[in-house]
Amino acid sequence: MFTFLIILMLLVSFLLALVVLAQNPKGGGISSQFGAGGAANLMGVKRTGDLLEKLTWGFAIALMVLSLATHMLGQGSSDAVRSINQQRAQQTRSAAPVQAPVTPPAGSAPAPANPAK
Repeated sequence: MFTFLIILMLLVSFLLALVVLAQNPKGGGISSQFGAGGAANLMGVKRTGDLLEKLTWGFAIALMVLSLATHMLGQGSSDAVRSINQQRAQQTRSAAPVQAPVTPPAGSAPAPANPAK
C-alpha cells in the first residue's frame, strides 16, 4: 500500500508540473504550442484557463492528501529503520560496550565531595 501511494504521488506530481507549465498568466503558454490551441479555440480561452486552474488546485490538494496518507501509514512501523543514518546509529548504540561503574575497594575511605583549596 505504501509503495502504491508513493507511485501515485509521483504520477500526481508529474501531472501537476505539466498543468502548471501549460498555463501562462498572460495567455498562450505551452498549451498553445503543443496542440492544445485547438482545444482553446474550441472551448474558448476563458474556459481553458478555468480548467487548468481547477486541475492545478485539484492536483495540489491530491498531492498534499497523499503525502499525509503516506506519513500516517509510515507511523505504524516505528521500529523499522528507514534511513541509513538511523541504521548506523542503532548499530553503533548496540555495538558500544557497556562499562560497569567503577567502585572503590571495600576497605578504602570515600573521597571528599568538595576538597578545601
